[in-house]
Amino acid sequence: MAHHNTLGEAGEKAAAEYLERSGYHILHRNWRKGHLELDIVALKDDELIVVEVKTRTDTVYKLPQEAVTLQKIKRTVIATDTYLKMFRIDAPVRFDIISVVGSEGNFKIEHIQEAFYPPMF
Repeated sequence: MAHHNTLGEAGEKAAAEYLERSGYHILHRNWRKGHLELDIVALKDDELIVVEVKTRTDTVYKLPQEAVTLQKIKRTVIATDTYLKMFRIDAPVRFDIISVVGSEGNFKIEHIQEAFYPPMF
């Protein structure tokens, strides 16, 4: 497996563990339906939290969260809509980003709550 894939998996695992320690209940990791994908879907305080995880070894060129473009946000919102319909969930939704920087076992995690709102299409 390519280094960026193993790094990404380790980052998502670290993010999920962080969320669980913070009182979130993880419903799905790497949920997929066709070409749609959500990194982490969790519940906390009767709110559905959709988390985009971005992992990098360093921040020399840019911050991990800067990789969440408008196109990625639109795809995430569409995937979330599909998820809500598929599982018949009627709850408020929040979109977060977790930035994971470093190497496995030595990650720095930044949790950005309400990182974005669904854009108007």
